[in-house]
Amino acid sequence: MAETKREIERKYDAPSPTDTPFRLPDLHKVPGVEEIIAKGVVELDAVYYDTADQRLAADNITLRRRTGGDDAGWHLKLPVSLSEGIRDEIRAPLSDDIPRSLAGLVRSRVRDDRLTPVIRLLSSRDVSHLTGAGGTLLAEVSVDAVRAERPDGRAATTWTEIEVELADDGDPAFLGKVEKRLRKAGADRSASHSKLARALEETGVRADRDKQTAPEPRTAGDHVIAHLRAQRDALVELDPAVRRDLPDSVHQMRVAARRTRSAFKTYKKLLDPAVTEPLAEELKWLGTELGIDRDREVLTERLTARIDAVPRTLLLGPVRGRLRIWAVARRQGSRRHTVAVLDGKRYLALLDALDAFLAAPPLTAKADGPAAEVLAKAALKDHARLATRVEHALSLPPGTDRDVAMHEARKAAKRARYAGEAAVPALGKQAKKFAKRMKKVQSLLGDHQDSVVAREALRHIAIQAHAAGETAFTWGLLYGQEQAAAADRERELPGVWESAAEAGLSAG
Repeated sequence: MAETKREIERKYDAPSPTDTPFRLPDLHKVPGVEEIIAKGVVELDAVYYDTADQRLAADNITLRRRTGGDDAGWHLKLPVSLSEGIRDEIRAPLSDDIPRSLAGLVRSRVRDDRLTPVIRLLSSRDVSHLTGAGGTLLAEVSVDAVRAERPDGRAATTWTEIEVELADDGDPAFLGKVEKRLRKAGADRSASHSKLARALEETGVRADRDKQTAPEPRTAGDHVIAHLRAQRDALVELDPAVRRDLPDSVHQMRVAARRTRSAFKTYKKLLDPAVTEPLAEELKWLGTELGIDRDREVLTERLTARIDAVPRTLLLGPVRGRLRIWAVARRQGSRRHTVAVLDGKRYLALLDALDAFLAAPPLTAKADGPAAEVLAKAALKDHARLATRVEHALSLPPGTDRDVAMHEARKAAKRARYAGEAAVPALGKQAKKFAKRMKKVQSLLGDHQDSVVAREALRHIAIQAHAAGETAFTWGLLYGQEQAAAADRERELPGVWESAAEAGLSAG
């Protein structure tokens, strides 16, 4: 069973080698420190794993098998904020092979490649605890004498490093206070964000896979490909978050897939449809599969909020318990399904196809056009499409047909919004304003659609409650509230659309 720990630490290089080993300065002078407790020296032996072309290292991810110390086992570190020294460390028990739980978390990067040893680090770690009032742990400070070796034994390097790791729930500002004392003693912030990065560099193992800074986009095609590359990166980076069931991760991954599909449609004259259409179908498949989990999450939150707002005197029967039974049953099935999709060959093939697309973008001659002009024209075309759908929805009487038409308008609003956001780098504030107006329309139509879905769910729950001998009164009450909410959105739409209809973009 894997466990996760949020790690906040800073690393420092000890002063240049001298005749005597580096010793920590007196940290009693750090504000808040009342006692320094020596915990002794521990010998650590860690083997780091990566692909042959070091895909994990390129994304600042480390996977190691370590013996020695009180946390021996497998450790996977995923960056949260490199500049702040924040990473999530997921641990698994010591074993000969890479645990499946950790292998899954790097699958979007590794795909079908093998993970093999790339570096071995031997560290002699001298550990001290900094404690405050009442013996509260503030931070752990360690001085590591490190030896890095290549797997083939042909190269090695050594250095001394200081690590300061903040205690759980500690104040990050405390690290700055410790840093002042260390700097006065001659220690400098490490230029490498991890021991692995330094070891790869100094032993000559590092592959030529560091992410290069993309050139400034000039043409319309440049901007579109930069946008699509950002969405591919989001899919890859969100994969482990979805597997870990982090809040909003499924939603954000689904958005990345949807943004990519939307861009293929918006910029269809700039991209070869023979390439983009098969990709769009696969992205649609992925979004649908992820939607099973996401839609459940949104719907459960909406119904829970509705119940919370109902006066207790009107909560007749085991309402919360009935919702919980309904939600848990859906949750278990959808969660397993989502992970199975991410473990499947079809999903990995999609990621490979996106990589191939970005490596050789199938741009048409129109992609060489001026970015501002081409992107503005594409966004305005999506705006016109939205206008047609909104006007159609408003022409229909309340009922199923209007519900369907408003849902179609919602999808058009989302596409227009994405087009505006993609154009921001080229068009600036006017594109941002355009996207903001489209988002307002999308949000209103989205709330309307959520009400449609909620009513259907409430009807099913009411049937289940009735079959179990429970009163369906409260479920009927909630159904009526959702009907009223939908009617409110329909009344609001003309005013919101009037403002959005004035949205304009130009190349000037």
